[in-house]
Amino acid sequence: MPHCITTSRVSAGARSRDQFRMALLPLFRSRTNEVELERRIYALQTALDQCKGVARTWWSMRVRFTVAVALVAMAAGFALGVYRHSIKQAFVDSAVAVGLASPVDEAGTAEIAFQRADYAKALKLARPLAEAGDARAEAIVGSAYYRGRGVAQNDTEAAKWFRLAADKGNAAARFTLGVMYGEGRGVPQDYAEAARWYRLAAEQGDAQAQYNLGLAYARGEGVTQNVVDAHMWFNLAAARFPANDTRNRTAAVKNRDAVASEMSSEQLAEAQKRAREWKPQS
Repeated sequence: MPHCITTSRVSAGARSRDQFRMALLPLFRSRTNEVELERRIYALQTALDQCKGVARTWWSMRVRFTVAVALVAMAAGFALGVYRHSIKQAFVDSAVAVGLASPVDEAGTAEIAFQRADYAKALKLARPLAEAGDARAEAIVGSAYYRGRGVAQNDTEAAKWFRLAADKGNAAARFTLGVMYGEGRGVPQDYAEAARWYRLAAEQGDAQAQYNLGLAYARGEGVTQNVVDAHMWFNLAAARFPANDTRNRTAAVKNRDAVASEMSSEQLAEAQKRAREWKPQS
């Protein structure tokens, strides 16, 4: 958990750079809370699954209709001598046609399995997709190696898969790759490269990346120290962390206020203006 301090307002430059840097500690720099986070995600997914049961009776009627459609389609196929699908595929195709189902999202299924700590299933689904170039699957495989979930922990492999996903625009992979460059895990330590990946993810609206980019500007790590930019990114992160994520939102607010104590009124107004005008990039 990051530790932050608030200070009384002083003129810009009154505190030394080293003292100010000590007031801001990074977020998401260790695996300490990962098990608890995964547990919460699993609990949420379980609750969502329970909610789906409310509609099962209505869905069963549509299933009967879809099965009938599938059987008709199969019969026509056999009669014409052009049937090439398995029974399962015929059912799926028919279900998609009548709106009962959408094409299988194996990457999404792998993500859910990973969140539920079913790493064997997640990797079984994700690895072939990742090898075929699917960005979400690449991020899942990267996470498995990064955390040592279902495979032996391997920072080099993690960085490789995160890089592939990051190059395709995956925000989570971009953020984690930034962390790896900041810590020198699986890649040479490079604060400038870390800040570059944080920025790419932050511009997409990733709150964690926005927080770490704020830290980079507050400390002058990989970028020129700039309290206006630091305040803006802390401000955005505080607004974008989920309401129930009180720990991270509080950290962002405290660091934003710590930076504000080093700013002039003109600088503060500019930072707030930038935050109001900011829009996420796709």
